Order: sequence, then C-alpha cells, then structure tokens
Amino acid sequence: MKTFNASWCVGLVVAVAASCALAQESKVGYINTQRITTESAPAKAAQTKLEQEFSKRQKELTDLQASAKTMGEKLERDAPTLSETQRVNRQKELTDQSREFQRKRREFEEDLNARRNEELQQVLDKANKAVKLVAEGEKYDLVIQEAVYVNPKQDITEKVLKILNGGGK
Repeated sequence: MKTFNASWCVGLVVAVAASCALAQESKVGYINTQRITTESAPAKAAQTKLEQEFSKRQKELTDLQASAKTMGEKLERDAPTLSETQRVNRQKELTDQSREFQRKRREFEEDLNARRNEELQQVLDKANKAVKLVAEGEKYDLVIQEAVYVNPKQDITEKVLKILNGGGK
C-alpha cells in the first residue's frame, strides 16, 4: 500500500509540474524580412547608394548595346553594296563589339550582385539589432523570420520598421 501511495504522489507532482509548465506560455514574434529589406530607411538608402554607384556603368552598357545595334543595322543595310572583305571586316567588328558588351554586362552584374549583398547584409545587421531591442523590450521568448502562417498579432515587423526608420527607441 505504501508503494501505491508513493507512486500516486510522484504522479501527482509530475502532473502538477506539467500543468504549470503549460500555464507559462511563451511569447513568440514574427518578422517579415522582405518588408524590412524593401520598406526600411536603411534599405532604401542602400538602394539609392547602389543606383548612384552603378549608374555610370549602366549608361555605358546601354550606350554600348545601342552602338552594337546601330552597327548591325548599318551592316545589314550596306551588305549588298560592300565587297566581301569589307562585309567580313564589319561582321568581325560587330562580333567583337557584341562580345565586349556581353563581357562588360557580366562583370557589371557580378559587381552589382556583390555590392547588393554587402548592402543587404548591413541592412539585416541593423534589422537584427532592432529585432533584439523589440524582443527584449517586450519580453519575447522567440522571434522567427519564416513561417507558413502567422497570426497578425504576432507580427512585430511594424515595430522593427519604426526603429529602423528612426521613429522608435
């Protein structure tokens, strides 16, 4: 009989402890990273910075592409009146210019992507600090970035955006 009472007491203690653990709810928040990287002031500043930094090269690419198109149209128009040697030389020039354009475009895209990733990382670092401020200030136990479903009351993106945009703490 004593073992039954002891087992029953242990079971009761475990049940009470489990119910107490369930009673203490965790506070969970959600952050929409895409909104942070498009709507925040640091993200907009980074975008403007990138546009300024790469606008000259973008214009050079556009001009080079237009020049190649013009050269191709002129070759097509003049082809019947050109000698074989002239036509071959112009085709070679057009091919060389097209290769140059492709090479410069590829380099431009690689450089732009590398710089965009650097700027994005800086924005995300600032966002993480803002998330930490909100989470500590409002006593969140967990903040997640991706989810299949989020109840809007768990979304703390606006609070983080307010901090990033200079309107908060």
